[in-house]
Amino acid sequence: MAHKLTPFITAEQISQRVAELGSEITTSYGKGGSLVCICVLKGAFLFYSDLIRKIDLGIEVDFVRLASYGTATSRGDDIVFSKDLEISIEGKDVLVVEDIVDTGHSMDFLLHVLRGRKPKSLKICSLIDKHERREKKVAVDFAGFKLDDGFIVGYGLDYAERYRELDGIYELSTE
Repeated sequence: MAHKLTPFITAEQISQRVAELGSEITTSYGKGGSLVCICVLKGAFLFYSDLIRKIDLGIEVDFVRLASYGTATSRGDDIVFSKDLEISIEGKDVLVVEDIVDTGHSMDFLLHVLRGRKPKSLKICSLIDKHERREKKVAVDFAGFKLDDGFIVGYGLDYAERYRELDGIYELSTE
Protein backbone atom coordinates (compact mmCIF):
# COMPACT_ATOMS: atom_id res chain seq x y z
CA MET A 1 0.00 0.00 0.00
CA ALA A 2 1.49 3.33 -1.09
CA HIS A 3 1.33 6.40 1.09
CA LYS A 4 0.64 9.88 -0.15
CA LEU A 5 2.11 12.79 1.81
CA THR A 6 0.42 16.16 1.33
CA PRO A 7 2.22 19.19 2.80
CA PHE A 8 0.26 20.55 5.76
CA ILE A 9 2.55 22.71 7.94
CA THR A 10 5.92 23.84 6.56
CA ALA A 11 9.23 23.77 8.40
CA GLU A 12 9.20 27.58 8.34
CA GLN A 13 5.74 27.73 9.94
CA ILE A 14 6.86 25.27 12.62
CA SER A 15 10.03 27.25 13.34
CA GLN A 16 8.08 30.50 13.68
CA ARG A 17 5.47 28.93 15.95
CA VAL A 18 8.10 27.24 18.13
CA ALA A 19 9.79 30.64 18.66
CA GLU A 20 6.41 32.15 19.60
CA LEU A 21 5.70 29.30 22.02
CA GLY A 22 9.12 29.75 23.63
CA SER A 23 8.33 33.41 24.21
CA GLU A 24 4.83 32.62 25.56
CA ILE A 25 6.24 30.03 27.97
CA THR A 26 9.01 32.37 29.14
CA THR A 27 6.44 35.12 29.82
CA SER A 28 4.09 32.70 31.58
CA TYR A 29 6.71 31.50 34.05
CA GLY A 30 8.57 34.80 34.43
CA LYS A 31 11.98 35.44 32.91
CA GLY A 32 14.76 34.38 35.24
CA GLY A 33 12.74 31.53 36.74
CA SER A 34 13.32 27.82 36.36
CA LEU A 35 11.31 25.05 34.78
CA VAL A 36 11.38 21.28 34.44
CA CYS A 37 10.60 20.35 30.84
CA ILE A 38 9.44 16.77 30.33
CA CYS A 39 9.54 15.32 26.82
CA VAL A 40 7.03 12.59 26.01
CA LEU A 41 8.93 10.14 23.82
CA LYS A 42 9.14 9.31 21.00
CA GLY A 43 6.99 11.73 19.07
CA ALA A 44 7.87 14.98 20.82
CA PHE A 45 11.66 14.73 20.65
CA LEU A 46 12.22 17.07 17.65
CA PHE A 47 9.67 19.63 18.87
CA TYR A 48 11.11 19.42 22.39
CA SER A 49 14.71 19.99 21.31
CA ASP A 50 13.74 23.05 19.27
CA LEU A 51 11.35 24.41 21.92
CA ILE A 52 13.64 24.28 24.97
CA ARG A 53 16.24 26.35 23.10
CA LYS A 54 13.60 29.09 22.69
CA ILE A 55 12.63 29.25 26.37
CA ASP A 56 14.60 31.90 28.29
CA LEU A 57 14.53 30.21 31.69
CA GLY A 58 16.75 27.87 33.65
CA ILE A 59 15.64 24.45 32.46
CA GLU A 60 15.98 20.92 33.79
CA VAL A 61 15.25 18.28 31.17
CA ASP A 62 13.78 14.82 31.56
CA PHE A 63 11.94 12.26 29.48
CA VAL A 64 9.03 9.84 29.84
CA ARG A 65 7.67 7.21 27.54
CA LEU A 66 4.24 5.66 27.89
CA ALA A 67 3.00 2.32 26.64
CA SER A 68 -0.46 0.80 26.57
CA TYR A 69 -1.12 -2.88 26.37
CA GLY A 70 -3.61 -4.90 24.36
CA THR A 71 -5.19 -6.44 27.45
CA ALA A 72 -7.02 -3.17 28.06
CA THR A 73 -10.80 -3.34 27.89
CA SER A 74 -11.00 0.29 26.79
CA ARG A 75 -8.64 2.90 25.46
CA GLY A 76 -6.67 4.46 28.28
CA ASP A 77 -6.64 1.35 30.48
CA ASP A 78 -3.34 -0.32 31.30
CA ILE A 79 -1.13 2.63 30.40
CA VAL A 80 2.27 2.31 32.04
CA PHE A 81 5.63 4.01 31.91
CA SER A 82 8.18 2.30 29.73
CA LYS A 83 10.56 5.10 30.76
CA ASP A 84 9.93 7.12 33.92
CA LEU A 85 11.39 10.40 35.13
CA GLU A 86 14.86 10.40 36.63
CA ILE A 87 14.57 13.71 38.53
CA SER A 88 12.23 14.83 41.28
CA ILE A 89 9.55 17.35 40.30
CA GLU A 90 8.31 18.03 43.83
CA GLY A 91 7.83 21.76 44.40
CA LYS A 92 8.91 22.65 40.84
CA ASP A 93 7.19 24.24 37.87
CA VAL A 94 6.73 21.48 35.29
CA LEU A 95 5.95 21.67 31.58
CA VAL A 96 5.03 18.47 29.75
CA VAL A 97 5.96 18.68 26.07
CA GLU A 98 3.95 16.39 23.79
CA ASP A 99 3.70 15.97 20.03
CA ILE A 100 -0.08 15.63 19.85
CA VAL A 101 -2.94 15.60 22.34
CA ASP A 102 -5.82 13.79 20.70
CA THR A 103 -8.34 11.81 22.77
CA GLY A 104 -6.46 12.78 25.94
CA HIS A 105 -6.24 9.30 27.45
CA SER A 106 -2.43 9.13 27.65
CA MET A 107 -2.07 12.72 28.81
CA ASP A 108 -4.79 12.26 31.45
CA PHE A 109 -2.88 9.26 32.80
CA LEU A 110 0.45 11.12 32.78
CA LEU A 111 -0.95 14.22 34.49
CA HIS A 112 -2.57 12.09 37.18
CA VAL A 113 0.76 10.40 37.93
CA LEU A 114 2.72 13.65 37.87
CA ARG A 115 0.25 15.45 40.17
CA GLY A 116 0.92 12.73 42.72
CA ARG A 117 4.56 13.81 42.74
CA LYS A 118 3.55 17.26 44.04
CA PRO A 119 4.88 19.73 41.46
CA LYS A 120 4.43 23.45 42.16
CA SER A 121 2.63 23.76 38.82
CA LEU A 122 1.92 21.46 35.89
CA LYS A 123 1.17 22.61 32.34
CA ILE A 124 1.08 21.07 28.86
CA CYS A 125 2.66 22.28 25.64
CA SER A 126 1.64 20.29 22.58
CA LEU A 127 2.73 20.77 19.00
CA ILE A 128 -0.71 19.64 17.80
CA ASP A 129 -3.96 20.01 19.73
CA LYS A 130 -6.78 17.87 18.31
CA HIS A 131 -9.34 19.21 20.77
CA GLU A 132 -12.32 18.08 18.69
CA ARG A 133 -11.42 14.42 19.36
CA ARG A 134 -10.95 14.84 23.13
CA GLU A 135 -12.55 12.15 25.27
CA LYS A 136 -10.83 13.11 28.53
CA LYS A 137 -10.89 16.56 30.11
CA VAL A 138 -7.34 17.62 29.28
CA ALA A 139 -6.47 21.26 28.57
CA VAL A 140 -3.44 22.16 26.47
CA ASP A 141 -1.92 25.33 27.94
CA PHE A 142 0.39 26.06 25.01
CA ALA A 143 -0.76 24.73 21.63
CA GLY A 144 1.39 24.95 18.53
CA PHE A 145 -1.33 24.22 16.01
CA LYS A 146 -4.98 23.22 16.37
CA LEU A 147 -6.27 20.48 14.11
CA ASP A 148 -9.76 19.03 13.75
CA ASP A 149 -9.08 15.85 11.81
CA GLY A 150 -6.64 14.15 9.48
CA PHE A 151 -3.71 11.82 10.07
CA ILE A 152 -0.42 13.69 10.12
CA VAL A 153 3.24 12.68 10.09
CA GLY A 154 6.60 14.41 10.17
CA TYR A 155 8.58 16.51 12.67
CA GLY A 156 8.54 13.62 15.14
CA LEU A 157 5.05 12.33 14.35
CA ASP A 158 5.06 8.87 12.82
CA TYR A 159 3.14 6.18 11.07
CA ALA A 160 4.53 2.76 12.06
CA GLU A 161 7.83 4.42 13.06
CA ARG A 162 8.18 6.07 9.64
CA TYR A 163 8.30 9.74 8.62
CA ARG A 164 9.51 11.18 11.96
CA GLU A 165 12.54 12.74 10.25
CA LEU A 166 10.58 15.04 7.93
CA ASP A 167 11.13 18.73 8.71
CA GLY A 168 7.52 19.66 8.01
CA ILE A 169 4.18 18.11 8.85
CA TYR A 170 2.27 16.22 6.19
CA GLU A 171 -1.17 14.70 5.94
CA LEU A 172 -0.84 11.00 5.27
CA SER A 173 -3.29 9.11 3.11
CA THR A 174 -3.19 5.71 1.46
CA GLU A 175 -3.56 5.32 -2.28
